Amino acid sequence: MTFNTSISESTCKPQKLVIFIPAFLSVVFILGFVLSALSLYTFWFRFKEWKTNMIIQFNLALSDIIIAPAAPFMIIYFSMTNHWPFGQFLCQLKTFLIFVHMYGSIYFLTLVSVHRYITVVCLTKNSIFKNKRVVKSICVAVWIFLVINALPFFVVLKTSEMYNVTQCLSVHQNKMLSVYFTWSMVILFPGFIIPFGVSVTCYILLGSYIVKIDTNLSRGKAMKVKSMGIIAVSLVTFVVCCLPVQVLRLAAVMIKQLYPEKCQLLHEIENMYYVSFVLANVNCCLDPLLYWFSSRKFQEAFKSTQKSLFGCHRKKQNPSFDTNSQL
Repeated sequence: MTFNTSISESTCKPQKLVIFIPAFLSVVFILGFVLSALSLYTFWFRFKEWKTNMIIQFNLALSDIIIAPAAPFMIIYFSMTNHWPFGQFLCQLKTFLIFVHMYGSIYFLTLVSVHRYITVVCLTKNSIFKNKRVVKSICVAVWIFLVINALPFFVVLKTSEMYNVTQCLSVHQNKMLSVYFTWSMVILFPGFIIPFGVSVTCYILLGSYIVKIDTNLSRGKAMKVKSMGIIAVSLVTFVVCCLPVQVLRLAAVMIKQLYPEKCQLLHEIENMYYVSFVLANVNCCLDPLLYWFSSRKFQEAFKSTQKSLFGCHRKKQNPSFDTNSQL
C-alpha cells in the first residue's frame, strides 16, 4: 500500500524543519483545545434555549475541536523531519480531520457573517436565519458536505517511502503530486475564495450600516461594539489563519509540478507553508473571541464555566444571569 519512490525521481529532497514549528504548534493546539472545550461546555450546559446564532457558533466550535485527535500525530511528524511512522490509515485519518477542521471553520465563519448581516441589517422577521430548524438543517448540510468531500482521502491518499523516511501528504511525494495539484486547484474556489468573498461582502455592508447607528442610545452602542468585534475577529481569522495556507500550498505544488529544478525556491515556500499551517490552527484560539463578542450572556456563562470547572466559586451569584436566557 506504500509507494516506493527512488531518489532519482526527485531533484529536491525534504528538509528538516526548525524546532520552532512543532513547538509552536503544540502550544497552539493545547490552547485551542482548552478554549474550544470550554466554549462547547458553556454552550451545552449553560443554556437551555439556543438562538440561531448560537447554533452556528456551536458548530464552529465543533469544527475547531475536531482536529484534536490528529494534533499529537502532526506534532510528532513535524518533530521527526517529516517522517510518518504511524501507517497509511492514520495518515489518511489525519488528513481527513485536517480537511474537516479547516474547511468547516471557513464555512461556519461564513455562516456567522451571513447571519450577522441578515439579523442586524435586514431586520426581516421571516428570514430563514431566524428559523432554528432551517439553521440546524444548514449546519447538518455543511457537515455532510465536508465528510463527503473528505472521504476520498481514504482511497486516494497514499504514503511514500523517500530518502529513508515515510512521507504523508508531502509535496515531495512525486507519485501523488498530480493528485495534490488537482485537488489544490479544485478546492481553492469553493473552499476559500467564494466563502471569503461572501464574508467580506457581508461585513462591508454590515460595517456601512453600523457606522450610522446612533451610539447615544445604549442599545445602539452595544450593537455597534458587538458587530465591530465580530467583524474584526472574523476578518483577522480569514486573513491570518485561512489565506496564507491556501496560497502557499498551491504555490508549493505548482513549483514542484511546473519547476521541479527550483529547489531553493521550493524550500523557501515550503518553510513558509509550514508556518502558515501553524497559523491556520490559531483560529481555534480566535473563534472563542467571536462567541465572546456575540453576547454578554455568553461572557457571563463562560466566566461561570471557568470558575466552576477550576474550583473558583463566586461568593455571591449574580442575580441578573439566568442560564435559561438565550444568546
